[in-house]
Amino acid sequence: MSTYLSALEPIYLPAVVIFSLLIGSFLNVVIHRLPIMMKDGWRREAADILGQKESVDDPLLTLSQPRSRCPQCGHSIRWYENIPIISYLLILKGRCSGCDSSISMRYPLIEGLTALVGLTVALYFGFTIQMLAMLFVSYALIVLIFIDADHQLLPDQITLPLLWAGVLFNMVFGWIPLDSAIIGAMLGYLSLWLVFWMFKLVTGKEGMGYGDFKLLSALGAWGGYMDLPGIILISSIAGVIYALLAAFLRRQDLTKPMPFGPFLALAGWLMLIWGDQINQWYLSLIL
Repeated sequence: MSTYLSALEPIYLPAVVIFSLLIGSFLNVVIHRLPIMMKDGWRREAADILGQKESVDDPLLTLSQPRSRCPQCGHSIRWYENIPIISYLLILKGRCSGCDSSISMRYPLIEGLTALVGLTVALYFGFTIQMLAMLFVSYALIVLIFIDADHQLLPDQITLPLLWAGVLFNMVFGWIPLDSAIIGAMLGYLSLWLVFWMFKLVTGKEGMGYGDFKLLSALGAWGGYMDLPGIILISSIAGVIYALLAAFLRRQDLTKPMPFGPFLALAGWLMLIWGDQINQWYLSLIL
């Protein structure tokens, strides 16, 4: 078995990049469809509870059905039009082959981001089980970042499996001590929960959503409680900088709700990879 793994090691970097590109294409589907699926589910549940009949029986949308199509003309995307990055740049040239309408640059950018993140993880962790686990975490965080940026939602369908996967992975493989993972999950949730209620008691407003609690809990389950201060610090600083820049460049009201999940996800990803170095640097400044 070890000989077989050794034979695979020279090709694992390009394999990770290609695999991440393909996953990035799927992440585009998840980012677009999962919020729609959630809202459709809430609408159907509400109608059922209220005893109301759906006015239109829309076909059930899933991550696999129906096939991807152009929102403007309904043209079904052919397989060769769905090759990550290449199809957009060389085949379609940024336009639908059916109606010539413009296709958002966001799709190849997410595919490229996923490949870059995958390559970073593969280079840092090497050909290890930790690398595979961190790829899984990274893909999930990319989805959460873009869904929260678009809809201010952090779906339980992603945050809760991410949380329990972190506990299970550390129980089986011991990336960090299991007690640190469990305490990290608990403190991750409770810390933001307390901030939420203190802010609400003082202002009468809700400063963040419960999805943020669950995301920080999941990050604590993967990285342990020692990563939590760094995650909170980095995400808070990044959020403040972004809010000030947005207010300056776009003249936005600073009181307008802003998704916090993307900053938590980015900070969590940084701490899961370079947490020891960041903690050492931070402690060197205050000691």
